Amino acid sequence: MATVLITGASSGIGRDMAVLFAEKGYNLILVARNEAKLKELAARLNTQVTIIPMDLSERKNCYKLHSIARNIDILINNAGFGDWGEFYYTSLHKELNMIDLNISALHILTKLYLRDFVKKNRGYILNVASLAAFASGPLMATYYATKAYVFKLTTAINEELRARRSKVHISVFCPGPVDTGFNERAGVSFSVKPLSSMEAAKRALWGMFLKKMVIIPDCTNWLAAVLCKIMPLRLVLMVCSHIQRKKEK
Repeated sequence: MATVLITGASSGIGRDMAVLFAEKGYNLILVARNEAKLKELAARLNTQVTIIPMDLSERKNCYKLHSIARNIDILINNAGFGDWGEFYYTSLHKELNMIDLNISALHILTKLYLRDFVKKNRGYILNVASLAAFASGPLMATYYATKAYVFKLTTAINEELRARRSKVHISVFCPGPVDTGFNERAGVSFSVKPLSSMEAAKRALWGMFLKKMVIIPDCTNWLAAVLCKIMPLRLVLMVCSHIQRKKEK
């Protein structure tokens, strides 16, 4: 049976993806910082599970992970977090840590595992971005920028693979609000009703196996993405700022 590696697997979308893959009999390699939560999740899953407690915001750990978990068939780059507040006030240390996890870790793992997959001419990579990838985000400026990076990187690689007629496929998942632990870490509350993390996980995997390049979970999110492209930039910024201000606890 195929093996799936999931980062950020201890909670939210990553945890629920692990549950869904386990139900299908996939072998799992689950990565996150929280060892206790990984052990708790592994005990629930009726499949072969390897847990690797690791902080992927440290670049050396990304290379280490690749060296000890080489033979995989699907990579889910799900680890990431956000922060809320005016750029002037937010913590530089926290933002650099966010960039290291949301961008650098994803970039390194995508590069290393893509090379493995291309040699075998098979495999799937799913990079989890956000609807935030389609706009600039006042009050969450760094987070929005990291997700735009993930979107641009993934879609460019997708075209490179298409041009070489590779059987390797890469997708980017761009959900709107999802009920995970994200908002607690970012220090905000939901301003609209979120999608459940299980439903988000189901739609992400459905799109990945259909080999969709961009996976947006519902029509409302699709409309929002389109509006971000056609509306004047200043108006998009004002709307995003209004939405983010409503999240303040």
